[in-house]
Amino acid sequence: MQRMKHQLKTCAGRAQYGLRKKTVEPVFGIIKTLMRFRQILLRGLGAVRGEWSWVTLAWNIRRMAVLRG
Repeated sequence: MQRMKHQLKTCAGRAQYGLRKKTVEPVFGIIKTLMRFRQILLRGLGAVRGEWSWVTLAWNIRRMAVLRG
């Protein structure tokens, strides 16, 4: 916690932390809102990985369809 506070006080640390908004974070928000995927339904690491793979596959197909027009 202390290390993170110190990192956010520096310009380089704030810039690095700010990259989260540009990279992956919006995708999780879109998956949660547009695809209504709020929780993993299965148990076990293998099952969770499989379910998440299906969700990301659906997201990628949807994104390709939008980009293709």
